[in-house]
Amino acid sequence: MTKFGFSFFLEDKTGRLTGSEFVDVYDRMRFVLRRTVHEPSHSAYIIYNAATSKPVAALDYGPHNALGSISFSSTNTMPMKKYLTKATGHQSRKFVASDGQEYIWSYRQQADQEWTCTNTSGYLIAYYSLKTPGEPDYPGSSGCTLTIEEPFGHLAAEMLVSLLIMRHIAAHNL
Repeated sequence: MTKFGFSFFLEDKTGRLTGSEFVDVYDRMRFVLRRTVHEPSHSAYIIYNAATSKPVAALDYGPHNALGSISFSSTNTMPMKKYLTKATGHQSRKFVASDGQEYIWSYRQQADQEWTCTNTSGYLIAYYSLKTPGEPDYPGSSGCTLTIEEPFGHLAAEMLVSLLIMRHIAAHNL
């Protein structure tokens, strides 16, 4: 992937956890979240890399929005509670990415960031921001963005998947 010297800015088209597209404003990557099952016993979602039309992960939530399982295309299925474990701090969880490093998502650690992801050294890796108050509405855009620092672009799918689970946890008070 060509290095441009600036972050990936993935616009969250709907801002909803039930389905959205995450499109880099410079068209370097695009992911699609689609709900495939919605029943009382569980809800299932697929995250696709739109450039390749291949799924990168599947999320399966249990009854009453309980955490369920996650599977990446290259690994076996594992419980979400094992993938994202509780970290120190209010509404913080950590996970180990495919590069073998540990990353931590935290809720509202910065004034302009709803979710912030850092590594164990405290280096900013990614963050999710809501629409700026007072910003006009634009058709086809929620105003929310997932920003991923360029050196970590190869982890974009994992950042997105882990963020979606974190947002689900917060939305359902899990």
